[in-house]
Amino acid sequence: QVQVVESGGGLVQAGGSLRLSCVASGNIYKINAVGWYRQAPGKEREMVAIFTGDGATNGGSTIYADFVKGRFTISRDSSKNTATLQMNSLEPEDTAVYYCNVDDPPWDYWGQGTQVTVSS
Repeated sequence: QVQVVESGGGLVQAGGSLRLSCVASGNIYKINAVGWYRQAPGKEREMVAIFTGDGATNGGSTIYADFVKGRFTISRDSSKNTATLQMNSLEPEDTAVYYCNVDDPPWDYWGQGTQVTVSS
């Protein structure tokens, strides 16, 4: 019903920056939240950042994992059903596949992921 596509991943040196984009399409009712998650090989998927509420009309709020606070910023453009994760001061430990999750009640939807690789 809803398709989610991430883009913007790539190879970057430590200390560099990347900007990930998430675009949702299909039979969308109302997106209440968008979250970014990541999964490194052999590890469980973990939450990176979540944007809740409507950014345009309600302002919204954000939640960040401790390991990205001060480095990553999540934002939304509800008029275009898009979300962005700005990643600065990247570290090799940030290397993972990054996934976008779109909460469109009563369901949520996952994208296929985009690879982020940070070299030292």
